[in-house]
Amino acid sequence: MATSETTSQQAKGASTAVSKRGEPGGLDSERGRTTIADSVVSKVAGIAAREIPGVHALGGGAARALSGVTSAVGLGEARSQGVSVEVGEEETAVDLTVVVDFGESIPQVSQAIRDNVAKRIEGIAGLRVVEVNITVNDLYFPGDDEPQPQAEPRVA
Repeated sequence: MATSETTSQQAKGASTAVSKRGEPGGLDSERGRTTIADSVVSKVAGIAAREIPGVHALGGGAARALSGVTSAVGLGEARSQGVSVEVGEEETAVDLTVVVDFGESIPQVSQAIRDNVAKRIEGIAGLRVVEVNITVNDLYFPGDDEPQPQAEPRVA
């Protein structure tokens, strides 16, 4: 998308979108261009989200279970589980799915995640973070990960 088209869309009141690849950006210089893969930004976002107290895990229940299996055989990347990104030349948008520890303030944990993810991506990748969307899909209760004792059979 050309810069004039972007400016034209913004003037018409279009929503803020991530700058698309191929546009001039802050990672271009006289000596070359730096391109940052989506997977790099995903890992940074995942690690930054996990640094926040109150975040138990990233991803949904099925995604976490599948990730455990794929990681065990060397196919999955746990650091980017529950993370989706759209990366442009200068900007990025992040979507996270998280499990929060029971008793924590979801609004406070969410804001801490947003702040830390933006700080880490901007510091490491040099990309401006335009949004960090968070879906809290579960609460973690202590003891949820412990196996349940098997009940004695009622019949012999």
